[in-house]
Parts: sequence; structure tokens; C-alpha cells
Amino acid sequence: MKRVVITGLGALTPIGNNVPEFWKNIVAGKSGAAAITKFDATKFKTKFACELKDFDVLDFMDKNEARRSDLFSQYALIAVDEAVKNAGIDFEKLNTNRIGVIWGSGNGGINTFEEQVTEFVQGDGTPKFNPFFIPKMIANMASGLISIKYGLRGINFTTVSACATSNTAIIDAFNYIRWGKADMMITGGSEAPITPSSIGAFNASKALSTRNETPEQASRPFDINRDGFVMGEGAGALILESYESAIRRGAKILAEIVGGGMAADAYHMVGTHPEGEGAYLGMVEALDEAQIKPSDINYINAHATSTPQGDLSEMKAIERVFGLNSPVKISATKSMTGHLLGAAGAVEAIICIKSLQENIIPSTINTSDVEPSLANNFDIVLGKALSTTVNYAMSNTFGFGGHIATTIFKKI
Repeated sequence: MKRVVITGLGALTPIGNNVPEFWKNIVAGKSGAAAITKFDATKFKTKFACELKDFDVLDFMDKNEARRSDLFSQYALIAVDEAVKNAGIDFEKLNTNRIGVIWGSGNGGINTFEEQVTEFVQGDGTPKFNPFFIPKMIANMASGLISIKYGLRGINFTTVSACATSNTAIIDAFNYIRWGKADMMITGGSEAPITPSSIGAFNASKALSTRNETPEQASRPFDINRDGFVMGEGAGALILESYESAIRRGAKILAEIVGGGMAADAYHMVGTHPEGEGAYLGMVEALDEAQIKPSDINYINAHATSTPQGDLSEMKAIERVFGLNSPVKISATKSMTGHLLGAAGAVEAIICIKSLQENIIPSTINTSDVEPSLANNFDIVLGKALSTTVNYAMSNTFGFGGHIATTIFKKI
């Protein structure tokens, strides 16, 4: 099996429109939550979200290109552009038949779908759909557009596993390189879910926080007063390549990916297994593949969305794998970014990689009253970022349907 390394990163998030800005604000403990501006949320139970800030797509692409793609694809292209530049890639000097794209999105073009169906329903019944409706809406279009932009003819497909989506994409990309099926893969995920139907539907399922008076404090993982997650949007992109490929082209290696575990809760449509059965299996598989012990992990970026049951079930799984009073440091960065659904895993993978590089573990903000069952049994980083040695970092992601995906990154 080939070694697989990360040579490029790109981020578009509610607290930073590029990796340096994003990481600076993660370390500073900045919240991305604020009142929704994308639509009138006055009548919604939840009136806030983690939107992109100071963002105009026309700063990154021309009007015609933007008109032909949904927001989730635009976010993908922007994050990937940063990652490609960060990796110093000149595709003209590489065999693009051996370079592929595996990109994830949980919702795909939900903005496009809403707009087109609403226009039809409010019209006179005559179908006047945009000819780009289907290409903009389908979830695989981001991976297609990325390959078209750079002329990449290798493996190309899209993963969909709800909030585990982009971790699943990263693991798939990791495996295709390990197996010798590709030299390099562009991977990650993007999501643009801040729409009336998305916010309204998650409200109906009682998944979102309704802390409208203090939105910046609403995402509070592990806190006894948590009341749901905060919706986020954006994208995270990673360049994965074989160690040989990176050395051959003189690339700067940022980290190595050494393990990926996938499993299922096999329990409920939207609820996590109370004992974290799938989460436990995913972490164990990732550790086995990395050929390391639980004690080797220095940092866990927890899935921890700030939902009552989800946070507890994940911690029960961590207890089974790592034991009580383990020295492993845990933080929940969704307290700052909100929950980017299908893009969450990629954005949190970037946090893990930066943590390895900088020897800094971000904090969990807003959490002031930790669940009694967690307070004395786990080393949760609270309040401010922690400077400490980080050699291995683990990222957990779980999705509706019981999907589990865990990745492990190693300092190099």
C-alpha cells in the first residue's frame, strides 16, 4: 500500500474565506453565527445561522460561470482553487489521467431546486424551467466542474452520507491512492444549505438551536443547556497524493493521512445510537488501519454538533475506545463554524492538519456548564486554544441514516 500525504488545503467558511484567515479565527475562538441575511427568517423558529462573511462570488469567478452553477459548486471551485495554489500544482507537467476528484455534498443544489420549483408554483402553470436547472441541482456537479476546470480525467464521483459526507470522500480518495489507482486526488466537500426549506425542515425536526437573542453563543457542544445545532455553509478542499508523487514534484508535505474508518449505527433514521455503537466501530477501524494505539492520538476533533443526544453518544464511544480519564484532548469546533453538514468533515480535517502543523488545539467556545457525566471524565479543551504537542489527530463525522466516518492524520 502506498503512503498518502496532504499537500494542499483550501477553505471557505463562516469565519474565514481562506485557510490562513480561517485558522486565525479558529485559534481566536471566533463565532460565525449571526442573523440570517439570505432570506427573511422573521417567521422561522430559528432566525440565525453561520453564513459566509464579506463574500461575493464575483470576486472569484465571472458572472457567466456563476450563473451556470449552484452555490455549493461555486463554493467547491473557490476552495479547490486555493488548495491547488497552496499545493503549487502545475497540471500541465503532470499526467492528468492519474489525477481524480472525489467531492461530497449532502444537499447538492438545494438553492436551485427551491428557486425553480417556487417560480413554477407561483407562475401560471406553464413550465419555464432554466435549462441549467438539472446540471446546477445534481450533487455530483461540483466534482464534475472541478475536473473540467483542471482537465482531470482520473477517478471522478461524489459521495453522499449526510454529515459524514466529506470524511467519506477523503477516505475514498485516500484508498484509491493507496491502491495505486491514482497519483493525486482533489477531495473535500461543500454545502450551501441556508435556505427557507432547509432551515424550516430542520426546525420541524427540532434539530436547530432557537437561541435567537444570542446566536453567537448558540452552538455549545457538551453544555447541559445546549438546544441544537447551528446551520453553517461553505467548503473545505484537500489535495491528497502519494508520497512518491509529492517527493517527485518537490511539494511541501503538510501531513499524512494514515487511517480511515467507516461504519453504521444501524439504529435510527436521524438519531445516533445511544451507546455510540457505530462511532466506536469507526474509530477502532481507523486506529487499526493506522496501526497505532488509542494512546497515540493527541487530539480528537469531535463531531459534537450541540444536540442533546448526539454529543453524549459520541462521548460514550470515545470512552469505550480511549477509556475514562484519557489524556487525549477533545474539542468541538462546530461551536465556532456551525454545522456545515456535508462539508463539515473536510473543514474539520483542515483544522486537524493545522493543529498538527502548529501544535495548537482549538477550543470549544460557549460551553460553560459541561454535562456532569462528562465534566470530570474527559479532557475537553474549553475557553481558549491550547498549545501542546500534536502528533496524531482524529476527526469524527456522523450523518443521518447512521453513517459513520473517522479519519486520522499524522504529523510528518
